[in-house]
Amino acid sequence: MGVILLLTFISTNVLILHLKFSNALESISPSESMGDGKTLVSKEGTFELGFFSPGISNNSYLGIWYKNIPLRTIVWVANRRNPINGTSGLLKIDDTGNLVLLIKNSNVVVWSSNSTIKAQSPIVQLLDSGNLVLRDKQDANTGIIWQSFDYPCDTLLPGMKLGWDLKTGFDRRLSSWKSPDNPSPGDFTWTLELQSNPEGVNWKGSNKYYRSGPWNGIGFSGAPEIKANPLFYFNFVSNDQEVYYSYDLKDPSVITRSEDTKSWILYASVPRDYCDNYGLCGVNGNCIISAMPVCQCLEKFKPKSVEAWNTMDWSQGCVRNKELECQKGDGFIKLDGLKVPDATHSWVNKTMNLKECRAKCLQNCSCTAYTNLDIRGRGSGCAIWFGDLIDIRQVPIGGQTLYVRLHASEIASLLQF
Repeated sequence: MGVILLLTFISTNVLILHLKFSNALESISPSESMGDGKTLVSKEGTFELGFFSPGISNNSYLGIWYKNIPLRTIVWVANRRNPINGTSGLLKIDDTGNLVLLIKNSNVVVWSSNSTIKAQSPIVQLLDSGNLVLRDKQDANTGIIWQSFDYPCDTLLPGMKLGWDLKTGFDRRLSSWKSPDNPSPGDFTWTLELQSNPEGVNWKGSNKYYRSGPWNGIGFSGAPEIKANPLFYFNFVSNDQEVYYSYDLKDPSVITRSEDTKSWILYASVPRDYCDNYGLCGVNGNCIISAMPVCQCLEKFKPKSVEAWNTMDWSQGCVRNKELECQKGDGFIKLDGLKVPDATHSWVNKTMNLKECRAKCLQNCSCTAYTNLDIRGRGSGCAIWFGDLIDIRQVPIGGQTLYVRLHASEIASLLQF
């Protein structure tokens, strides 16, 4: 089971939201607490915080879900690693100003916001974005002291950030549930890899399972479906303060669920086919879902082991017909419509043009490919790769141009770029 990135989709119906609930709180102050049977509801009634037991489990968890959807959709769990046995949870603000989850009638802390900042007049509220916040009611300048959006579970809601705060080293990542009955972290995690050219990676344990490709100004190069459209804004920010990906609804008032089918409508899903399996074709291979076999060597490359390749074991990948000798006359072959290679061993420059990028690559004997960093308009910026190229695939729609370095003797028969 992979990590679900998007839970926000179209509905043709409008739900009537009722703002008054007999057991619903609007906020929690130091003099108040919330136990089983009570909930905290956002102002417009979009989200609800309360205790729940998933599936057939008898354990109790504190979570957030969509308020007016009959089949409960959990989007965040506080104590996913530390369940409460039975219905004995109590949520309150403690003497340090932190939000804490206790076992009722005891001082055993199951979960805490664990903030080092103490508010003079702390208050807890659930926003209509689904963000649970702890803030100082008396100090408008203090802002949010703690928020659930900084600690995502398996769901990325609109406005959440997936990625890094470079000042603190804080990493916001997604992780799957272990099972439908157990929200503790499972086998899959979704991270934004902090490297010269950041990209999203879905990990299965310690192994890469799927890679989105780097952001190219429009979207991730390997996930062209996830780009600006009538429903969503997609954002990627990379500066000296933070590196993150997020998305937002263009119309926040849309209730994005089909009431006809009582289910979410799938907008996009990754991995989407066989070629999305990380590194399926090995180094210097290109996965083409419409080809037979799906794995093909890049032009002017050949299987490292023909015998293994013919049995559809592509793990050894491909090698060059003619090894590079780093001599004058080396050139590049232009390959279109690709998810560009794993960017772990890459370098970027935001101001170079494509001609300068080519020259930069030729200056380094280890450089094997280059492309524009941003493909909007006529393209801008430079991304270059070193060593073997892995996890390339032909993208059915869109994709990016990649220039792959070849030996000088192989350029004569090709159009030079």
